[in-house]
Amino acid sequence: MTINDLIGKYPYPRKVRHHASANLYIPIRDLKYIPTYYPPLIEDNFPNGCFGDLKNPTILDIGCGKSRFLLEFALTNPNENILGLELRKTLVEWAQNVIKSENIANAWVYWYSAVNGLDFIQKNSINSVFYLFPDPWPKQKQQRRRLFSVKFLKDVHRVLNFDGNLYLATDCDYVDEYHRKILIESELFSFVVPSDNEWNFPRTNKELFCLERNITVYRLKCKPI
Repeated sequence: MTINDLIGKYPYPRKVRHHASANLYIPIRDLKYIPTYYPPLIEDNFPNGCFGDLKNPTILDIGCGKSRFLLEFALTNPNENILGLELRKTLVEWAQNVIKSENIANAWVYWYSAVNGLDFIQKNSINSVFYLFPDPWPKQKQQRRRLFSVKFLKDVHRVLNFDGNLYLATDCDYVDEYHRKILIESELFSFVVPSDNEWNFPRTNKELFCLERNITVYRLKCKPI
């Protein structure tokens, strides 16, 4: 089954908001009141049983959205366990239903806000982290909602194995500039603009949209130092 067959069989839910509530982009420790729609924390190490082989994830897709990338990656890389993290519960439930219904044993999606850290993932256990087309939050007052920070990079650096990579993509030049600035500030990663041959990955829904409309996509391949 191809990814297009899969999405055709399981239509996306209607009326999914592009942006989640602003509270979901703030660490739970900084909230005076925790709303009922806030994703739960993952307190322990990665729970067993999410993948068919009962092992831990090897690929991390942060902000997996509609999970097109995640599902296609799982279908084409059966020896990797890919875990997605997503804020919007409706999309998480959709992806979980597809994974269970089609018995895709090497994929799972958590309803989780990554601003609360990645402590539940074992150190040096991840081969690749993907952070693709995050919300740009262009206004100055909104930028505190951006996940990408030195703290975030410390979390990613901890979970990546020594040969692993962090992959970034955006269609906003100012977000690409921001990513580069934070990467340099962190002193944790070197980075290059990968060639098309190096970026041999499935497309996200957003990337397909950009390709159809000839919108520039900015990519970075980041190596732990």
